[in-house]
Amino acid sequence: MQLTLHFSSEEMECNCGCGEVGMWFPAIEMLEKARVQAGIPFRINSAKRCEDHNAEVGGVSSSAHVGGFAFDIAVNNNSKNRYVVLKALMDAGFNRIGIAKTFIHVDASLSHPKNVIWMY
Repeated sequence: MQLTLHFSSEEMECNCGCGEVGMWFPAIEMLEKARVQAGIPFRINSAKRCEDHNAEVGGVSSSAHVGGFAFDIAVNNNSKNRYVVLKALMDAGFNRIGIAKTFIHVDASLSHPKNVIWMY
């Protein structure tokens, strides 16, 4: 099912195949806003995670993925694209960002610290 112009419900399901869904829709709306502004595709590596899958991939027990607030967006080593994606995410209202070599984590957690950026 299509949730927004650019994102489907299948992209938001837990990657372990359990079928768990339950993303917080305002976060999806923020992601869509960022995607439109960036003007380049966002490939979602991870969105909603069940507790078992989160543990399997080494996520912390309080992960925003488990609550349905987080997205990991694939990025390549093109620094211009990485900048465009980061700027669009911040302009869309994301203020929790993790930067890794191959992805950018963003979340709209209601309970974690705000205005933070970290490296993996």
